[in-house]
Amino acid sequence: MDTFSAMEERRSIRKYAPGAVPKDLIEKLVEAARYAPSARAIQPWEFVVVTHTEVLKELGRLATNGAFLEGAAFCIAVFCRETKYYLEDGCAATENILIAAAASGLGACWIAGDKKPYASEVARLLQVPPDVRLVSLISAGWPAEEPAAIRRRGLGEVLHWEKY
Repeated sequence: MDTFSAMEERRSIRKYAPGAVPKDLIEKLVEAARYAPSARAIQPWEFVVVTHTEVLKELGRLATNGAFLEGAAFCIAVFCRETKYYLEDGCAATENILIAAAASGLGACWIAGDKKPYASEVARLLQVPPDVRLVSLISAGWPAEEPAAIRRRGLGEVLHWEKY
């Protein structure tokens, strides 16, 4: 699948079919994240991949609106060392993972992290050092649903030339 098709067809998938995802495919998603833009090329990101059912269950319990993590094949927790632009860098890495997942036939969903009250509990559960911030949790696996396309604002509604 080409890049634009992956971006157009990507949906938030919250239901997953049974079946493990090969380790090398998960590593490809993290590899895609490493190529995200980073302010001043600091690359503050760190990625924790969770595949154990009990830990996925606990993440689903902790994360508001993230109970579906329990059914995911894996979760990628995106963390960043605290730098001036950690949130922007971590979000860019998260988006790269989502697009790479769609291009690979996987379903994935971005679950908020940074400003949520559960962020410190997730960090503690995953034994992350205190100076590293949770940016996002990404649930993923083989999709068991095909959500309808959402209406996107048209190009003419969002594009402004020269001034607003």
